[in-house]
Amino acid sequence: MTRLLSAWQSGDTRALERLTPLIYDELRRRARHFMRRERPGHTLQATAVVHEAFVKLVEMNIPWQDRAHFFSIAARQMRRILVDHAKARFRDKRGGTITSNSGSMDEYSHGAGDPLTTSSIDVIEIDEALERLAEHNPRLATTVELHYFGGLTYQELSETLKTSAASVDRDLRLAKAWILKEIRPRRAHMDD
Repeated sequence: MTRLLSAWQSGDTRALERLTPLIYDELRRRARHFMRRERPGHTLQATAVVHEAFVKLVEMNIPWQDRAHFFSIAARQMRRILVDHAKARFRDKRGGTITSNSGSMDEYSHGAGDPLTTSSIDVIEIDEALERLAEHNPRLATTVELHYFGGLTYQELSETLKTSAASVDRDLRLAKAWILKEIRPRRAHMDD
């Protein structure tokens, strides 16, 4: 895939033709993985996310370094697509304002559940918390973005971030705890 990305970047249109099914299938797998964690009845389908992300990626003029770099950028594109869709849906639903889903966070008070895979925390809350996390620790924010929005496995994260799987695990645990700590007070404030 890295060879094909390089050839495509050099102007080889046949490389893009050979690359397209590889990219599209992988993006679709990752988008389906993400969309399974979304609320039932989500109006945006995995195929639509993939198509929009793919079009944006093809239009980009980026010197692709390797497969990992490509999927890092793809994760960022999918994040933007999902967040933009969620914001538009909330604006339409709430008459111009953005609000978050109200769900119980009590199940997380003793470490039960995964705050980044539950439908009680929406994509906008995660995006906003990631923005704040990036200000404090860009590496942790990138790790969560790649894992949550890009669907990268621990092994893929390890390769992409050039770190050990143990470091990836530790970073994800720390980032998830930080995000949950950020979301809880904002939820409490919104409920008042």
